[in-house]
Amino acid sequence: MPRMNPSSTTASPAASSPDLPTPGGLCAIHQPNVFPRLTTLAKLFAADYWIVLDDVQFTRRDYQHRARLADLDDPARQQWLTIPTHLPGGRPTLIRDAVIDDPAPARRRTAGMLRQQYGASPHWPALAKALDPVLDAFTTGRTATVAEMSTRVLLDVLGRQGQILTSSRLPARPGRSLRLADLAAVTGARTYLCGTGGMTYLDQKPFSARNIAVAAFRPPTTDMWALGHRISAVWTLAALGPQAVAARLQTTPPGRMTWSSTLLDA
Repeated sequence: MPRMNPSSTTASPAASSPDLPTPGGLCAIHQPNVFPRLTTLAKLFAADYWIVLDDVQFTRRDYQHRARLADLDDPARQQWLTIPTHLPGGRPTLIRDAVIDDPAPARRRTAGMLRQQYGASPHWPALAKALDPVLDAFTTGRTATVAEMSTRVLLDVLGRQGQILTSSRLPARPGRSLRLADLAAVTGARTYLCGTGGMTYLDQKPFSARNIAVAAFRPPTTDMWALGHRISAVWTLAALGPQAVAARLQTTPPGRMTWSSTLLDA
């Protein structure tokens, strides 16, 4: 299975930077999530470019610093893995500026919970090795760094080949939908891949003005996807194995993903 270096990746804000991707393709923009859910991971897997949205306000009790781990044998049994996080600037603190309270104990607890939940899986030895960079990232003291790395390594074990950029290093104007459209335009993407939650608030006009279509990403809801919107994808990888999950992601046709693409008039 092809591999990608989880440390590869960020782009320069200059539009002429050689780090920017070749124009065209699908763009997804998503905040760094700790061990993201399968639905989130599948959206990023499908995209040619993932822009890590790190320069918006940190939200407590969200997936930016926690993940819901399901029991390997009984996924209905779940518990939260939470990275204790301090916001130096109070509530307005940006995601990139959030810091981990006591990184060393947080690292030990994260490693222990993952091992306790998934250590019995035949796929655990390979997963544990792949997750080492996530545990190493605790030394940075940054919650977003750990969250982003956790997503990178999961995409890595699935063999994703797309490029990863960072919003704080790219030019964009303020305004929720306007910012997203500007970021997508920097990649030269022809389509912005949006989750069902984002579709409820997204203003598509800024995308239309840049000739960028908006596609709603709606994964299936049965089989391995039944709890995909709720629990961390680590459970899916431990239960089925990375190769089986990657094969399903690669062979799920667009029709089953329900790619509802629209391009509105400006």
